[in-house]
Amino acid sequence: MKFRLDKDSLGKVKIPADAYYGAFTGRAIKQYHVTGNKSHENLIKSFVMIKRSAALANMKTKAIDTKRGRAIVSACDKILSGKYIDQFVVDMINSGAGTAFNMNSNEVIANVALEVLHKKKGQYQFLHPNDHVNMSQSSNDTYPTAMHVAILMNLKEMIPAIDVLIKSLSKKAKQFSSFKKIGRTHLMDALPITLGSEFAAYVTSITKARNEIVSAQKELQNVALGGTAVGSGANTPKGYRKIVITELGKISKLSLKPEKDMQYSLQSKFAVSNMSSSLRNLALEIGKIANDIRLMASGPIAGLAEIGIPAVHAGSSIMPGKVNPSLAECMNMICFNIIGNDTAVSYAVQSGQFELNVMLPGMLKCMLESTDMLKNFLPIFSANLIDGLTANKNKLRKNIENSPVMVTLLTPKIGYLKSAELFKESLKTKKTIRELVVSKKLLSNKEIDLLFG
Repeated sequence: MKFRLDKDSLGKVKIPADAYYGAFTGRAIKQYHVTGNKSHENLIKSFVMIKRSAALANMKTKAIDTKRGRAIVSACDKILSGKYIDQFVVDMINSGAGTAFNMNSNEVIANVALEVLHKKKGQYQFLHPNDHVNMSQSSNDTYPTAMHVAILMNLKEMIPAIDVLIKSLSKKAKQFSSFKKIGRTHLMDALPITLGSEFAAYVTSITKARNEIVSAQKELQNVALGGTAVGSGANTPKGYRKIVITELGKISKLSLKPEKDMQYSLQSKFAVSNMSSSLRNLALEIGKIANDIRLMASGPIAGLAEIGIPAVHAGSSIMPGKVNPSLAECMNMICFNIIGNDTAVSYAVQSGQFELNVMLPGMLKCMLESTDMLKNFLPIFSANLIDGLTANKNKLRKNIENSPVMVTLLTPKIGYLKSAELFKESLKTKKTIRELVVSKKLLSNKEIDLLFG
């Protein structure tokens, strides 16, 4: 492999000759062996869009000459078209405040821009990663802005996946609307409901969780860009902030606006924790549904066996014919991870000091991981599990007839104490409540039918 010597403020670093990153990145990749994964594609896109917008704003405010500014914009456009993505090599969790990733971005863009200017990589006297690509910026305002943009981009794909789940659950609620079943409280028999109403309640819970996520997006639309190091806007030309955020909104196709209090936007990560908690709440609701499905499908002989689940693969390597609720189990594990990610975000959010929260890369890794899992798996969960659920009508009806708790519906007619006696007798004799009530001539079959509905 051929190498070149690239220079930064600490001295020279040996870099692969064909690499577009530079000395800072070369140092960083030796330090940050954490997840083993490079940075998320939407973080890369977000940063490149920020650098492009900054170059345009700097040109409009005369802070940078047109030649360099246009070269930076051209370099960014090349990257946004899909080129050079492999040059963003810094681990998703890296230095505090994401400085390493910001510099990875600055160096790649600078070296691509140098080639646009017909110069060689590393000839920073013509166009410099810090002086020109990072002009009017700091890691302290670019990374928080990129966080918001990357999360919003992921949400654009994730929210439709939630809608797919809501649609699937709604179909089942209608399909199962006439199937009566025994309700359960404390995991014990309770008054009857319909399988449809159970699924309709799932629709309500997921819809509410979705709406909270949509609402939480509003805070993420307020961005820190222009605040530079401590939220004072130091080293930015007049008019820069308004222009750069307008340009970023255009290219990202997001409704972005300047956070009014720039110091707050660097200190506090409320917008991120607010979204993280909304994702956690969604995970709690989906996890509960997955649990219910696993219980309702348990059996087919020794369990509840109220619903049938589609087989997506063999359930066992040793027990032939076994069908497991594998997709519901997978969904549970995803939900556990989202809850864990929210805990990590919560710790990171409260760990900022004074004018800056430096725990940004860890937060963003968790946020993008959670939204990725949901956008990737919810359509599969919906199509291959929810859509294929079937109702075991005979078992549902039999459970209602056989459960002593049905005596509750007779209480207004025969009283609580008499009903309790019948409940105990039913359990002891294995006779149904219907059989006991009719044999004791307390009510007729017709009267019982009216009460049982």
